[in-house]
Amino acid sequence: MIHQYKMGGHNIVMDIASGSIHEVDDVTYDMIADYKNTEHDALIAAMREKYPETPAEELSEIYDAIGELTECGQLFAEDTFAPMAGELKARTSGVVKALCLHVAHTCNLNCSYCFASQGRFHGERALMSFETGKRAIDFLVENSGSRRNLEVDFFGGEPLLNWDVVKQIVEYARSIEKEAGKNFRFTLTTNGMLVDDEVIEYSNREMHNVVLSLDGRKEVHDRFRKDYAGNGSYDVIVPKFQRFVEARGGKNYYMRGTFTHANPDYLKDIETMLDLGFTELSMEPVVCAPGDPMALTEEDFPIVCEQYEKLAELMDKRRREGRPFTFYHYMIDLEDGPCIYKRISGCGSGTEYMAVTPWGDLYPCHQFVGEERFRLGDIWKGVDNTAVQGEFAACNVYAREECRDCWARLYCAGGCAANAYHATGSVRGVYEYGCRLFKKRLECAIMLKVAEADGEE
Repeated sequence: MIHQYKMGGHNIVMDIASGSIHEVDDVTYDMIADYKNTEHDALIAAMREKYPETPAEELSEIYDAIGELTECGQLFAEDTFAPMAGELKARTSGVVKALCLHVAHTCNLNCSYCFASQGRFHGERALMSFETGKRAIDFLVENSGSRRNLEVDFFGGEPLLNWDVVKQIVEYARSIEKEAGKNFRFTLTTNGMLVDDEVIEYSNREMHNVVLSLDGRKEVHDRFRKDYAGNGSYDVIVPKFQRFVEARGGKNYYMRGTFTHANPDYLKDIETMLDLGFTELSMEPVVCAPGDPMALTEEDFPIVCEQYEKLAELMDKRRREGRPFTFYHYMIDLEDGPCIYKRISGCGSGTEYMAVTPWGDLYPCHQFVGEERFRLGDIWKGVDNTAVQGEFAACNVYAREECRDCWARLYCAGGCAANAYHATGSVRGVYEYGCRLFKKRLECAIMLKVAEADGEE
């Protein structure tokens, strides 16, 4: 299978099974499109009619070059990966590499679009104790097999409401990592309201990554991200985030924003973040019920896609000017990216990755927390809901009929199980709106890689 598209002045041909990306001229682009369903003489004749300025000899050379690429498996390559589906998860069965610790099921903001019900996750407000956090670290070590690098995300609600316990958990993990033969990499996600100099100093020493919640323009951010008195949080958090990032000295961080039906023109929000001095950016489409007033609509879809293309153009322009910035969804490695097993097996939620509630319950990921059917077990007894875990272990791109013939399948691995479940009622379903957005983002990301390669020639 191939996928062809034009963007940013580039003619791009993707060979899906081999992963080959080709930038070609107009003649080659059109010839590839008809190569498989048109005989040689008829195709050459059609190209001569469409491109009379191109000599017949050159058209034949292009045809032969397409044939050579086909022969060597860089065009129209056969997908032979379906038998591998599930093999990686079978090999790593019982091996956990990452935990999302819900250290605070409570929040000091009252964001109306919060999928976690203002941090409560459809349950009671609670803070994780150090004893529970300590046991979560032990559970991770005990179930990580031979893996050395382990990931721990501090999540909420708002984790800084339980900051002392966060630090105690980090210090405990550091105290055992050498003897256990492990290396812990911590991430903190925060809304910024409680950030102070001590949080900045400690996080910049201990946190491998920090995720800072900012929606962009003041009026957009303050529309949803308010405190319980109804006050917007923008003016409080922006100076703190600027100090945080400046003090971070180049270590990993990213600004995470959410766009909704209220701001499908979210490129203006990204430009606001750039103007504030932030260069590691993420802007996520809102996750909510289809009938929610904040939900993205079909009318929003072309606007959002146009924004993705304009964002790619801005990134290309700033890269050429020596002022690059990163957009999370455009981060793609065409040479040393994920292996084929990872490309078809997905994110590992429910198998390699789990979320831990303040009480120590295990869920497949943070988006399933509070939905009792998806409770996997707990950090003391381990996973006992093997039926649900089996559902997640069986999730792969070939387990979804809609994905089998999709050109983007080896880049998304079937998409997010949580989004699929909330859209269709099945973790093997397909969140169709999100799928279309992913494909547009992927086209933009690959176009940027092509443009970057052109600039290096």
